[in-house]
Amino acid sequence: MPLRRHLLAALAAAVMLPAAAFARCENYTPQPRPQNVGRDIVGQSLDTIVERGFMTFALYADLPPWSWQEDGEPRGVDVEIARIIAETIGVEPRFNFVAAAETLEADLRYQVWQGPVVDGAVSNVMMHVPYDSEFTCRVEQVAFTGQAYTERLAIAYREEAYPDTAPTAPFFRFDRIGVENDTIADFYMSSFAGGQMRENVVRFPDVQDAMAAMRDGEINAVMGPRGQLEHGTGEGIAVHTPPMAGLAVGDWTVGLAVHFAWRPLGYAVDDAVWAALDDGRIEAIFERHGLTFEPPER
Repeated sequence: MPLRRHLLAALAAAVMLPAAAFARCENYTPQPRPQNVGRDIVGQSLDTIVERGFMTFALYADLPPWSWQEDGEPRGVDVEIARIIAETIGVEPRFNFVAAAETLEADLRYQVWQGPVVDGAVSNVMMHVPYDSEFTCRVEQVAFTGQAYTERLAIAYREEAYPDTAPTAPFFRFDRIGVENDTIADFYMSSFAGGQMRENVVRFPDVQDAMAAMRDGEINAVMGPRGQLEHGTGEGIAVHTPPMAGLAVGDWTVGLAVHFAWRPLGYAVDDAVWAALDDGRIEAIFERHGLTFEPPER
């Protein structure tokens, strides 16, 4: 899943540096320039996309509520935002559902600026890319743009187990809490208060499995990204975003990425997202999916 160890590292990169030690990007060495490759590999210009009548979007596979397929039909918030982008540019959207690689840099390399190791080609746009100012310094081949919404860490819980007050991290010195293995939530709960909660952290392959276990009464709470928790709620289950003491990065802006060489495409994509934020279309997407919308930092 995308929001695992590599995303934690990407988001936390800036806060791990001493305060005011460096100006932005000052401590990063420029990367070698990509080798010359065919245009079909590195993407297409905005003019080429308009002329051919379609654009391609890379989306993470099986990541509800952001992107998944149901009976072969693309679904999810990121799918609907991609449709808005394509409609604004005046072309047809085509979707490539991809698995997460070992690092976010690898995801961007395979899907945006170089292409997969075997078969396939890059997409014009990659959706659901977390934005961090310091991280952008390390991936020069990509333009990070189209910030569309903010995601944050939250706790879902069975209301009957906590009738008086919603649980916070200290509750899980005594109660079990589910997390997706190797994610921000996993690291936080395993290390909180010197590891006092570690024995009560129950790890699952993904958030969906953790939520299913909570609905079945196996555990009383799940920590994870708010959108994924809200998507998995049912009767008697609530979601809240309590303060996370000691957590350096508890929220992040989500946008998209394009190849650095196609700046006009990046500007067109960002304009489409900005317009959809301004007139409420993106907020309406969240409402249709039963999710909390939080505007991005732009």
